[in-house]
Amino acid sequence: MNARFEDQAIALAGVFQAAALVEQLAKTGYLPSAPLGTCMNGLFNQNPASTLDVFGNDLANIELGLKVMSDLLSHQQSRDYPNTLRYVLGILHLQKKLLGRQDMLAVIGKRLQQSAQQAEHFGIAHENVMASTAAIYSDTVSTFKFRIQVSGDFSYLQQTRVANQVRSLLLSGIRAATLWRQRGGSRLQVIFQRKKLAVCADDLLRNLQKT
Repeated sequence: MNARFEDQAIALAGVFQAAALVEQLAKTGYLPSAPLGTCMNGLFNQNPASTLDVFGNDLANIELGLKVMSDLLSHQQSRDYPNTLRYVLGILHLQKKLLGRQDMLAVIGKRLQQSAQQAEHFGIAHENVMASTAAIYSDTVSTFKFRIQVSGDFSYLQQTRVANQVRSLLLSGIRAATLWRQRGGSRLQVIFQRKKLAVCADDLLRNLQKT
């Protein structure tokens, strides 16, 4: 497996993990703490030593993302995650638009530093941290004309906790998408090289099972 392509696949798995968690949260109101923590830690790790370092330097931390990525890019459908690919493509689109807004990127960077300080004090998944990162998303990315329409149970989506977690996850997805683009990824790749990416995800999952 080409090392550069493997890095792209790892970064893209981070996007798929954030998107899959958004779908799960919108439908059930619940999130497993481990993959959520991985997404949030990745959001705050702005100077990683490697691509995998963004996700705690452990493939196990993005196992969900790898599995969903493999499933959706191989078959383009999933009973459990029917909206996730749409969310992924939306995240990639928003990340590309964000690249042209250096002023907005500066605001996001500065406010993420403040949120990171909150995370050190309260814990990575504390409601105060989620509210802080959700506000960053609302004040910046949400101002674009294009918005990701999240489908799910309205009784959950109207809850402040769930809404904050959804926005925080979308922001973490954009962070992973930025990493993916820095490693040479492109939106067209998800369309025209989806089978190759799926095979790469499968290889990474097999490596994970060997450890």
